[in-house]
Amino acid sequence: MKLVFSREARDDFVRLRTFIAEHDAAAAERIARALVQGIGRLTRHPRLGKRVAIAPEEFAPDEIRDWLVSAYVVRYLVLGDRVVVLRIWHEKEDRP
Repeated sequence: MKLVFSREARDDFVRLRTFIAEHDAAAAERIARALVQGIGRLTRHPRLGKRVAIAPEEFAPDEIRDWLVSAYVVRYLVLGDRVVVLRIWHEKEDRP
């Protein structure tokens, strides 16, 4: 499967990494690597994540999923032969 990041997911990744780096640059690198590796697993096992209960009508309910990588939620869409990462946030953030 091919891995694709939405613009929002790329912005989320940069935002999270920048925030962590302000406090601990080494931790930012470790977390960034863990996220990349964790998200990469989805190319081999796209249905690892938990189904999101509410999905847009044009997608089947099991196509949008949340995958927890350490303390970070990765929301993604399984679309044909692609895994599209939609958003990334820390589990303690107030996010959709």
